[in-house]
Amino acid sequence: MLGISVWGLTLGQALLITGNILLVSVTALIGYKISPSFNLATLPVALQFLGLMGVTLPAALLVRQLGRKIVFLLGNLVGIFGAGLACYALSQNDFWLFSLSTFLLGIAIGVGQQYRFAALENCPPNKGPQAISLIMGGGVLAAVLGPNLAIWAEYFISGTQYLGAFAALLVLYIITTILVAVLPLKKASVEEQTGTPRSYAVLLRQPTLIAAITSGVIGYAVMVLIMTATPLAMQNCGFGFGSTASVIQWHVLGMFAPSFITGRLIAKYGTSNIIQIGCVLLIACVLLNQFGITYWHFWTALVFLGVGWNFTFIAATNLLTKTYQPADKAKIQGLNDFLVFGSAAIASMLAGYWQSLFGWEILNMLMLPVILIAMLTVFFSTRKSTTP
Repeated sequence: MLGISVWGLTLGQALLITGNILLVSVTALIGYKISPSFNLATLPVALQFLGLMGVTLPAALLVRQLGRKIVFLLGNLVGIFGAGLACYALSQNDFWLFSLSTFLLGIAIGVGQQYRFAALENCPPNKGPQAISLIMGGGVLAAVLGPNLAIWAEYFISGTQYLGAFAALLVLYIITTILVAVLPLKKASVEEQTGTPRSYAVLLRQPTLIAAITSGVIGYAVMVLIMTATPLAMQNCGFGFGSTASVIQWHVLGMFAPSFITGRLIAKYGTSNIIQIGCVLLIACVLLNQFGITYWHFWTALVFLGVGWNFTFIAATNLLTKTYQPADKAKIQGLNDFLVFGSAAIASMLAGYWQSLFGWEILNMLMLPVILIAMLTVFFSTRKSTTP
């Protein structure tokens, strides 16, 4: 049994991811609608990831001092304020205020990313991959609720498109705050709080750590860039919002549904092999997007993109846990998330610009070299770790 804390964190993660997917479904379209320039259409998405990136190191350090529960509650309170600000910005048709609101929501999302590490700390020994898989599996609920909530709430508040979606997001953050408040979570160990962490120079000499961070960064960046560009590409191809939301929904199912077996696959075939399979699926997405722009081309490619991300992200997270001692935990987790979500911020910002500059097919092809870098890094890391 994984314990009540892991199951509670899974539910909390599911609610937060529901809000994240709702944001993915509408934020780029809102930016396109109210931004002063098409090239700025994905700025709110980029600021969301910048907020996420900026909070990762401070959140990890605060966890060491205050504990995960207090930090999670603070993150959710920022999310409540950000969702409320987004509602006001949309009612005023204010692009810059809306961009600020997505930055605050990014901070809340960044704190929420720590849920997977909390699950590792609150599960029985040797159940780490299963705990990560379960908490990521909570995204299946989000895959169903997120896009449908976006569609249902699109005109829920008459007069302003998508305002109802952010009202729904506000409710989700309130519910998650209450859940975290009643959930029993372990406090940081004495060794974690008082131990002396090794320097980054020493830590980064580990080939395994380099492989974990590189595969996590590239897998997440490729997924975010293609996912963020997809609503714009589909809109340019004449698809309505319902079709776009449906493709995103199936993409998110691809991201999270495999989580229920990914932990077992890691245990059976090895972490590095699962990362490599994930990269192959990312390549399959890129190649599929060269063959057509029908609904089913978008649908199939985005499902491959989701499953590829699932394998790379969960396996990279599991690999990361093998690279630090308790005193190093905050430094490594913070650095990893800073780089992973920093790359996602850059990718989301580039999505709209590259979509307008290069077009859909070339945008996808530009992903091939970086995916190959991840595969080679993991391959050589594995060889070094097995060399006598």
